[in-house]
Amino acid sequence: GGAFCLGWEMPKNVKEKKAREAVITREYTINLHKRTHDLAFKKKANKAVREIKKFATAAMGTPDVRLDVKLNQALWARGIRNIPRRIRVRLARKHSEDQETEGESLYTLVTHVPVTDFKGLQTVAVDE
Repeated sequence: GGAFCLGWEMPKNVKEKKAREAVITREYTINLHKRTHDLAFKKKANKAVREIKKFATAAMGTPDVRLDVKLNQALWARGIRNIPRRIRVRLARKHSEDQETEGESLYTLVTHVPVTDFKGLQTVAVDE
């Protein structure tokens, strides 16, 4: 077999760190159907909100995620149990103006992008 070393660690990627600090906006389609599959009806909309926050944290690398009011209304529009199967969102990584958030100066704002059809939609970077 090959050599196996326990102490080895990936080199810290400096470029990736800089990318995490950049202010950027992207549009994503989130499949809520697969993320809320096998759930009790009374937990679906709540779970969808949590899953969107989890998705945004993973995509943008910021623990602070804020949902827009319109996105929340779009999720809850058909009640707690009938959430949309998919939802198109715009993730914007922004600088925080709050004085309380020392160190972590970035947050992600998630806004709703109304679309009629999800066919052929890709993740796109948006220029602001």
